Amino acid sequence: MFRKFAAIINEVALIKQIAVGLVIGILLALYVPKVVPVVTIFGDLFVKALKGVAPVLVFFLVMNAMAKKKSGGEANMKPIIGLYVIGTFFASLVGVSLSFLAPTTLHLQVADAKLNPPSGIVEVLHNLILSVVDNPIAALLHANYIGILAWAVVFGIAMNMAANETTKNALDDVAKAITLVVKWVIHFAPLGIMGLVATSISDSGLSAISSYIHLLAVLISSYFLVALVMNPLIVYFNIRRNPYPLVWATIRESGVYAFFTRSSAANIPVNMALCKRLGLNPDTYAISIPLGATINMAGASITISVLALAAANTLGIHVDMPTALLLCIVSTVGACGASGVAGGSLLLIPVACASFGISNDIAMQVVGVGFIISVLEDACETALNSSSDVLFTATAEFAERAKEGTLKSEDLVPRNNI
Repeated sequence: MFRKFAAIINEVALIKQIAVGLVIGILLALYVPKVVPVVTIFGDLFVKALKGVAPVLVFFLVMNAMAKKKSGGEANMKPIIGLYVIGTFFASLVGVSLSFLAPTTLHLQVADAKLNPPSGIVEVLHNLILSVVDNPIAALLHANYIGILAWAVVFGIAMNMAANETTKNALDDVAKAITLVVKWVIHFAPLGIMGLVATSISDSGLSAISSYIHLLAVLISSYFLVALVMNPLIVYFNIRRNPYPLVWATIRESGVYAFFTRSSAANIPVNMALCKRLGLNPDTYAISIPLGATINMAGASITISVLALAAANTLGIHVDMPTALLLCIVSTVGACGASGVAGGSLLLIPVACASFGISNDIAMQVVGVGFIISVLEDACETALNSSSDVLFTATAEFAERAKEGTLKSEDLVPRNNI
């Protein structure tokens, strides 16, 4: 009986399950308030599980990525990787800018939390340096995400240089196993969302929903600004042609598919086919498209920076411009480790929150808020990420053609025949 029920549940898309949990949580808080203390346990368990697995996930995911990094022999990839990094960084700048223009506050449980807000960029950098050199075991135990990130990079580089392929494959298997554990935790998101939403509305009324809508509006506005303004500017400065035929093609033929699949990895075949129709070099895009699904995470950098600033605003922490710039850097680095995991960008939020001295307890509540709005946010984020993979791959090659004087306007439009 249980297996049959589980099979039926598994046939329903997770995003639909989350939507149902969201609606049930709202209805329980409004019409059956006596049940709220009972369902609250689901939200608490979900957040607690995320808190437990997130440090291990970040450590092994980043370390594995660094250990597998290939060196040399790929000079033609440098312009594409440069565009990936630039696009991700400027996307976080857009998210931070909109967060300053339209500050978001969330309904969080902060009464018992320990707050250590920094006084300025000097203290932020001081805390950052101390966090980097923290004992790696202590960093994992106390969820010091800056330290976890730093040691993961160091150990990953060391394994890349010293370990044999067998060891690297074993590390890859560990990373995949942890990713699977995270997916198991994420499958409980509908119940967790139900408990979190019911608790928020019970405590704060419908104003909690308005804060979710405001946050979602800031995020989606950022995604659209990057897709329709920032990315076209980057393309124009590289090819000196009207970028919008290429931009619209990538959004229409890659972004729309990614919106519904909500997976950059699942959209790789679609992107490869589009690159072929654009007449790009297959030796290049065969590498750049899978690589982009891993490190080209403009949408994730927006999500990380906007939600981290929302947490800071909620706690009354003043964020000056140098600290905001540092947040953009942290978000860019963190976004590159967000791939391949459901809700990956959300699980990297504590890394950014650590820059403001925000405790892991509060950071994980923000992650929970992220899952509540993920019904729409995750689809838009993935659409931006995946469409940018093709956009920047094409931009790098078209820039070379422009220098040689061989780029034509019709090259920016995909061919009808493959």
